Order: sequence, then structure tokens, then C-alpha cells
Amino acid sequence: VLDSQYGMYVWPCAVVLAQYLWVHRSSLPGKRVLEVGAGVSLPGVVAAKCGAEVTLSDSEELPQCLRICRRSCLMNHLPHVPVIGLTWGRISPELLSLAPVDIILGSDVFFDPKDFEDILTTIYFLLEKNPHAQFWTTYQVRSADWSIEALLCKWKLKNIHVPLHSFSADKEHLASSSLPGRHTIEMMIISLAQSDGT
Repeated sequence: VLDSQYGMYVWPCAVVLAQYLWVHRSSLPGKRVLEVGAGVSLPGVVAAKCGAEVTLSDSEELPQCLRICRRSCLMNHLPHVPVIGLTWGRISPELLSLAPVDIILGSDVFFDPKDFEDILTTIYFLLEKNPHAQFWTTYQVRSADWSIEALLCKWKLKNIHVPLHSFSADKEHLASSSLPGRHTIEMMIISLAQSDGT
């Protein structure tokens, strides 16, 4: 989705994650959902439309991203959805005062390897506070040596790979992009290694 008036572009990862939420929409009513690095917030908007209690977040250092989150909520008739500033790797008052969550969403947050540890620090903090929660994330494989396996191990997190075909997201119009090059999108669900969450 490209909205030239507002400069809002929805990346393929967000479309794939939104598709996963839609396929699992019957499980969303009443679930407490936090989207991190939300930007245009397509996954969070879909979750809210399906009855989840959603909070959107993006970096407190990027006010334009927070403005885009708010605009996306207004355009989708969701003025009640809170938008907060959360910077990865920073234990802030906003992070400490977050209400409990069941599902954390992140589409294409694993973009720049220098941010991976900060992202996982924040995710680990949230999962420690909410041991039954899960982090649902989609990402684009950008290089052959791209891996967060070692970091997941370091932070005592486990991941389950979710094949795109299992939720009909392997279709060309969903998991592809008009951008040059081949784009492989993957999805995984991350949880605490010792958690009994499935």
C-alpha cells in the first residue's frame, strides 16, 4: 500500500504478518497485543479490527514514525488505539509501565544487524514480564550470513519457524515486492526458551 499523500509505504513483511493475523483472527478478540517498530501499523490495525486490545509503538526518537502510527489509526477509524514511544534496547518509563501483553508483533524489525541485540533485549524484557507471551515476527532475508540464532540462544529465547504456505502467504501478490531483487520473507514465533507457551 503506497499512499503518496502521506508518504506511507507498507512493506511486504507487514502484509505477510497481517495475513497471519487474519488467518488466526478467531483467536484475537480480547488478546492484548503490542506492535513494535509499527510505522504504518498494518499488523496492529488488523489485530485491532479483529477485536484485540492493541498498543502501537515505534521509536521515541522518531516522532515522524509515531505520527504515521497515529495517522494510520485515524484513517482506519481506530482513534482509541494508544501509540507510545519505545526505543529498542532502552528500559524506559514507557516500557516499564506497559500493561501485560499476550502477543508482540514486529514486521521487518530485523532490518539492520546493528539493531538486532537491542531489539532482542526489549523483546526479552517483555517476555520475562509476560512469560506466556509470544513475539510474532516476519523478516526479509537480506544476506546469506543473516542470522539471529546465536542471539536467540544468548537471550534464552526459542523460535518456531512458520512456513508461509501454512497460512496462504506464499502467494506472489503477498510475499513479493515491486522493489528490485528477490525478496525472501520468513516468519517465526519467538518465546522464552523455558516457557510452556506453544
